[in-house]
Amino acid sequence: MAFGNRDFVARHPVATKRALRAIVKAADICAAEPERVARTLVDRGFYKDHAASLQTLKDIPYRRWRELDSADSLRFYALRLHEGGLIKTNPQKMLAQGTDWRFIEQLKKELKT
Repeated sequence: MAFGNRDFVARHPVATKRALRAIVKAADICAAEPERVARTLVDRGFYKDHAASLQTLKDIPYRRWRELDSADSLRFYALRLHEGGLIKTNPQKMLAQGTDWRFIEQLKKELKT
């Protein structure tokens, strides 16, 4: 999940898309080369145990972002939060006013592999 300040995204769409592209490419590298990423994490001191970090990288479904519908996922969780009384806004209204799927849809097409 990625979030952006509405004003920043409106004023800097190119920077927003570049940042999102970097996140997506990093996820693709984690999926394609988990051994390399695990070694980098250990070498840079983020983790001490190579085997545990490698197993974690293999267990996380990094490529699923291409398959799943982000709007459906957000709608599902917003509805649960609304039912639990944690948010007052109607989930459909929240999606209509608070989301912009243009960038992710462009990246799905651009980075199709």
